Amino acid sequence: MSAVTLPEGDWIRGISIRQPYAACILAGAKTVENRPARWRTGWVLLHTSKTIDRTALRTPLVDRTIRDRQLVTGSVVGIARITDCHQDPAGAPLCSEWAFQDAWHLVLADVQELPLPVPARGQVVPWKPTPDLLARVFQQLPDFRP
Repeated sequence: MSAVTLPEGDWIRGISIRQPYAACILAGAKTVENRPARWRTGWVLLHTSKTIDRTALRTPLVDRTIRDRQLVTGSVVGIARITDCHQDPAGAPLCSEWAFQDAWHLVLADVQELPLPVPARGQVVPWKPTPDLLARVFQQLPDFRP
């Protein structure tokens, strides 16, 4: 397995997402993540928070998406690229069935799930991963090219 040559500088951030929503993103169904503030576009590590939204487990949209998926917490479980960040105009239809009114919608693409979760600490706000964490994540994605 060859090592991935990663760009220098501030090219990737971490985003912490509660389960089961992270599992829905990894399944390819949830392509919009809701946030209270604008985010920049670019690559993000998908990190799962330590808590699970138990209420969300009972919603049909989530239930049918995560069936038979493990809800890993406290780990980086994949990567994705934020291609857009927007708010839908008041009164307009939402851009996705996963979107919330009055939230910033992070549009996710190029989602790749890690074969093995990498335990890590995240934060509510965009966070900068350590070089060691990036090395452990991208060791599992030898074909990744930013």
